[in-house]
Amino acid sequence: MANPSAASHRTRRAEIAGGGFAGLTAAIALRQNGWDVRLHEKSPELRAFGAGIYLWHNGLRVLEGVGALEDVLKGSHTPPTYETWMHNKSVSRETFNGLPWRVMTRQHLHNALVNRARAVGVELRVDSEAVAADPAGRLTLHTGEVLEADLIVGADGVGSKVRDSIGFQQDRWISTDGIIRLIVPRMKQQLGDGEWDNTIDMWNFSPRVQRILYSPCNANELYLGLMAPAADPRGSRVPLDLEVWVEMFPFLEPCLVEAAKLQTARYDKYETTKLDSWTRGKVALLGDAAHAMCPALGQGAGCAMVNALSLAQDVEATSSVEDALDAWEKRIRPITDRCQAISGQYAANRSLSKGNMFTPEALEAACYDPLRRIPSWPQN
Repeated sequence: MANPSAASHRTRRAEIAGGGFAGLTAAIALRQNGWDVRLHEKSPELRAFGAGIYLWHNGLRVLEGVGALEDVLKGSHTPPTYETWMHNKSVSRETFNGLPWRVMTRQHLHNALVNRARAVGVELRVDSEAVAADPAGRLTLHTGEVLEADLIVGADGVGSKVRDSIGFQQDRWISTDGIIRLIVPRMKQQLGDGEWDNTIDMWNFSPRVQRILYSPCNANELYLGLMAPAADPRGSRVPLDLEVWVEMFPFLEPCLVEAAKLQTARYDKYETTKLDSWTRGKVALLGDAAHAMCPALGQGAGCAMVNALSLAQDVEATSSVEDALDAWEKRIRPITDRCQAISGQYAANRSLSKGNMFTPEALEAACYDPLRRIPSWPQN
C-alpha cells in the first residue's frame, strides 16, 4: 500500500504527551514510519517511575518491532518457573508452555526505549507538560503554547490532562489491596538453599493477608512486590514495617532488611479505569490514560505498548487519521478490555493464590503478536 505521507508530499506530525512506555513506543513506531514526532514529558528528566516490570510475548514482540529488543534482553531475566506458594509451601509451578516472558527493572526498559527514540530522531522535550488537547489536532502546553498536529497522543498517565480536557466518560474503581514495589540487591547467597532464580508468588492469609511477589530481574537486582490490604496499617506502611514482613516471610529477611532502608517506598492501591472511547477526532489515548488495570496479569505495560505500536500501524495504512483511529480502537481494544476484566477479577478475588491461574483466557493478551496482528502462540 502506498505511503499516505508520500502521496500528500507532506510529512505528517505527531505530538505525544507522556514519556512513559506507551508514549515512547508510539513515538518510535511513528518515527520509523516517517512521521515527525515530538514527545513531551512534564518531568525535568526522562526516567521511569516504579520498580520492576514483566513483559510477555506481546511486549517483547513490540520491542522487536521498534528495534529495542536486544538492549532489553541484555539486562533482564527469564525465570525458569513461575511458582506459587501458599503459607510458604509450593502449590503450583507454571512454565506457560514455553511462552516467552521476561522480568526487568522499569528503568532498564525505559532506558532502552529512550535510547531508541533518540536514535531514530524523535524530538524529546522535558519540562514540557501537556494541559489540554483539541480533537481538531491541537495540543496546549503549560506555557500556553499551542501546537498543531495530524495526530495527538495522550499517554500522560492515570491522571491524564489530555483525556480530562476533552471530557471522555470514564469509570474508575480502586481495589481493597495495594502494593509496595521495590528494587533491592539479589542477595541470592544469603538466602541459602532454594530455587531463587524463579519468580515466586508467596501468599499468606493467616494471621493476616500478605503477599510477596519475588521476581529476579538480573544477576544483581531483585524486584519485590509486597501486597497488603489498604486497611492494614502495618502491612501498607512505608517505609516498610520490617517486623511485620519478616514475621510472615522469615526466609526473605536479608532482602527485606534492604527493602526497609528505602525511604522512597510508596504504597499504591490497585486502580482500574475504563473509558467510553479511546479516541476523539485526531486524539488517541494510550496506556493508563485509557485503560489503567490491576497488575495481576502483569499486562499494564504490555497492553499499552501493543496498542501504541498498533496505532502507528493503523494510521500508516490510511490517509485519514480520524478513520484510522476508529478502526484501531475497534481492532485492538477487545483484547485489552478482556485482559483488564480478568486482571480486576483476579485482584478482587486474590485468585492467583490458588496457583495454575494463567489459563488460556488469562494469557490471551500475552500471546498476541502485534507484528502479525493475530494471536500466534499456541494456547494449549
